[in-house]
Amino acid sequence: MVWQRAVQMTLEIYKLTADFPPSERFGLTNQLRRASVSVASNIAEGYGRSTTGEYVLFLSHARGSTFEVQTQLVIAQGLGFGSEQLRQSAEGLSSEVSRMIVAMMGKLKK
Repeated sequence: MVWQRAVQMTLEIYKLTADFPPSERFGLTNQLRRASVSVASNIAEGYGRSTTGEYVLFLSHARGSTFEVQTQLVIAQGLGFGSEQLRQSAEGLSSEVSRMIVAMMGKLKK
């Protein structure tokens, strides 16, 4: 379920960044997209690893990427980039995914 929400977050980020200025193609647009893709990718890669410890490590990387996304969304807002509605949706999903990852890590560590 957390992976599905992470994918949904990435789709929202792609929609949001589609309206960013062309000058940001290799800047904030690229950074946001890469960080959001990293969240779902690390969740998936961790799931495919052999040990629970490795899985938790990859979940930790995914959570770190959610913080990257959140920071970059604040910067985008400050610069007035993208739709407010899409940005809020992406922020909400990013926060939700981060909380889900923490809960999942807690369960796996027990």
